Amino acid sequence: MDLVQQIIERAKSNKQRIVLPEATEERTLRAADMVLAEGVADIILIGNPGEINSLAEQWGLKNIDKATIVDPENNPKSEEYAALLAELRKKKGMTIEQARELVKNPLYLGCMIIKTGGADGQISGALSTTADTLRPALQIIKCTPGITCVSGAMLLITKQPQYGENGVLVVGDVAVTPMPDAQQLAQIAVCTAQTAKSVAGFADPRVAMLSFSTKGSASHEVVDKVVEATKLAKELDPSLKVDGELQADAALVPSVGEKKAPGSDIAGKANVLVFPCLEVGNISYKMVQRLGGAEAIGPILQGIARPVNDLSRGCSVEDIYKLVAITACQAMDAKA
Repeated sequence: MDLVQQIIERAKSNKQRIVLPEATEERTLRAADMVLAEGVADIILIGNPGEINSLAEQWGLKNIDKATIVDPENNPKSEEYAALLAELRKKKGMTIEQARELVKNPLYLGCMIIKTGGADGQISGALSTTADTLRPALQIIKCTPGITCVSGAMLLITKQPQYGENGVLVVGDVAVTPMPDAQQLAQIAVCTAQTAKSVAGFADPRVAMLSFSTKGSASHEVVDKVVEATKLAKELDPSLKVDGELQADAALVPSVGEKKAPGSDIAGKANVLVFPCLEVGNISYKMVQRLGGAEAIGPILQGIARPVNDLSRGCSVEDIYKLVAITACQAMDAKA
């Protein structure tokens, strides 16, 4: 069974409630129909029920009646949500009137449903920007305790089974924080290892903190940052298996790891790679994808207390379907 199918089966085994706030968007509604047909998750759609049902009929979707539909313009919980949102944001000067308007916004409404225990995760981005997806999540759901930095991981499924976990690697950050400091980089390491467990199913994440230097082979302030981040990551999660700074070949290739970092438990055996900055991470995964023929799945947002994931606006129905399963796996882990 390949990794994607494993993720889908894990999602089916403990169905989570996933909000799709862009419910009248065609790819989103088609993906919801697939998810409901196959029992991958319970779906909450936000939008006008008449419009959603009409579109489902127009597109021949037979399973949308299994979804819960929440109408943002006629929601019996609107006042409850507005009062809670105003309370959460009162230090920022939010009034109850402003909160009443915001809880009609599907992206905010979905996060309020999660905040009050009515759902387990949310996916948007087919129509919305990353900033619009993240803003309500950070204002309402907030970060995981002990984490202040949101980041994005990518699953890389390569054709090289000798590397990572039978050719699968989890890498981060590839999506959110352009120039993390040492503390943020440490948090990215902890969160990416957690994603490797909850989504990729790694029993034993082994984290390499990447650099252009291995164990002092070069001297530079950006190398110092990675060394400091490695130390902080161990303090943040003493159970984390992590080492750095390591060059990519030292992290992945046993013979190189043994030569460049003798005695390291990670060198040559890493299955989780943490990039020193977003520029490196984004370029690297795209090159591996395009030149190496790897399948790249993500980005998977991490560091939020309950999973809120961001789609590319060029996403396919299949992309949304997979991300529902991934979000469900993250949601299970967040409740554990």
